[in-house]
Amino acid sequence: MTVRRLPALPFFVGMAALLTGCGIRPTEVPTDFGAAPSQVQCSPAEPEVSTQASRGLPVQVFLLCGSSLVAVDRTVRVPDGSPDSQRRVLVAQGLLDQLAATPSAAEKEAGYTTDVRGGMTVRGPGSGDPDDTLRLSNPPGDLTSFALAQVVCTFSDSAAAEGDGSVILGGPGKEPLRRYECTDEVRSRPGTEQPPSTDVTGG
Repeated sequence: MTVRRLPALPFFVGMAALLTGCGIRPTEVPTDFGAAPSQVQCSPAEPEVSTQASRGLPVQVFLLCGSSLVAVDRTVRVPDGSPDSQRRVLVAQGLLDQLAATPSAAEKEAGYTTDVRGGMTVRGPGSGDPDDTLRLSNPPGDLTSFALAQVVCTFSDSAAAEGDGSVILGGPGKEPLRRYECTDEVRSRPGTEQPPSTDVTGG
């Protein structure tokens, strides 16, 4: 016996009529809820290390992303043959300049900002200071909590720091020197957690 296949079209037409009869109709309410949230927050594209090395000394600086500090790759230029004491200050100045620089387009898109203002300079120890002192042109106490956290964490993770990761900072005048540290709490909450610090008496 031959089984005949019936066309499927009448079935679908009937279903469409049934749904229409039940009051189910295409909506005309706009459903544009904006672009999908980015999945790359705090993860900008990073250049190859070999490319960075060709431009200078590879370093990392801490930028703000959301409410936290996040390390970002940078480079600083240090002249060959610079004495260790001078090299340390040159690295510190390069780090300050990178912190104050406007984040790249990719970094902005990923949510990065900086609270460090341009024009700040750094020099080595003054008379009577410990050899590893770094004196900023702006007293550390005058910086915002975010900027101070950025500077301390960036310096402490670089050749500008002591071997234990701490950094001695002072201002341009006779303000007391303080030894600062960067902690997990500071990196996580730079707006509310001040870098731990202790007084430094002298060299």
